Amino acid sequence: MSEMKQIKNLKEFSTSADRFEGASLLCPGCAHSIIVREVLNATNDDLILSASTGCLEVCTAVYPYTSWDASWIHIGFENGSTAVAGAETMYKVLKKKGRLKQPDRNPKFVSFAGDGASYDIGFQWISGCMERGHNMMHIVLDNEVYANTGGQRSSSTPIGSSATTSPQGRVSYGEKRNKKDMVAIMAAHGIPYAAQVSPNKWRDMVKKIQHGFAVEGPVFINAVSPCTTEWKFDPKDTMHLADLATDTLVFPLYEIIDGHELNITYRPKNVIPVEEYLAAQGRFKHLFKDEYKYLIKEWQDRVDEKWAHLQRREEARI
Repeated sequence: MSEMKQIKNLKEFSTSADRFEGASLLCPGCAHSIIVREVLNATNDDLILSASTGCLEVCTAVYPYTSWDASWIHIGFENGSTAVAGAETMYKVLKKKGRLKQPDRNPKFVSFAGDGASYDIGFQWISGCMERGHNMMHIVLDNEVYANTGGQRSSSTPIGSSATTSPQGRVSYGEKRNKKDMVAIMAAHGIPYAAQVSPNKWRDMVKKIQHGFAVEGPVFINAVSPCTTEWKFDPKDTMHLADLATDTLVFPLYEIIDGHELNITYRPKNVIPVEEYLAAQGRFKHLFKDEYKYLIKEWQDRVDEKWAHLQRREEARI
């Protein structure tokens, strides 16, 4: 691992030169821009960025305008990760051949994608990047739905959620499957670093991003990104939803080092019942009908079980 830089304090972090401009067509209250800005401000190094097709891409690069003040590429829905992996490989080859004009500059390579482009469509591409050992970071903007293309369910969509391809109604309570555990899957590749982050815990996020930039090899970051449009909440409540996600332990914050060493990085002082998280979102309002209330208990039991599992892994260091 290369030497890690000391984490910026709040003033340094908030006054860093923005390489992601505030003006975009993202929905009011969208957490994507908050996460991206936190990631880019975590380092002063040069950046080579890619974005798969999705909300972030279509709303930040409407020709002839762009929100990106850094080297950035958009490619397909599925292969933003391999685009930046190709740039990383090209950089290493040119450096080895002595063909770089500024060989002392060491850019960071980062790909952004939504859960649809990561959990589903781009899954094998990301897995390939992790398995081949590219020195890059892949960041999932996890809003648990295909928000850009009409609100269809993805394999990140949690059970009971109403989406356009898994709607709740007279014969269904919505999504029937549990959310895929992508952090565990990516960590199973034996990569140097994998972590979950949330924009409301900016210091935790920046520490993890800086750790990811400091290691040699592939890094996977899963960031919860509350979606005001598809989760159905008031745009002003984005950080409140992020707080509920972390404080109910629905979206626990932890890291996995070298594929096995798990560290929990945030423990709520007062754990909030999962029911409060569900009640704050329109996509779950039907779960409060008498015939579906059993699902709320199942949610709580599942969250409790996952939290206990994470704690056991941390204690065992496995």
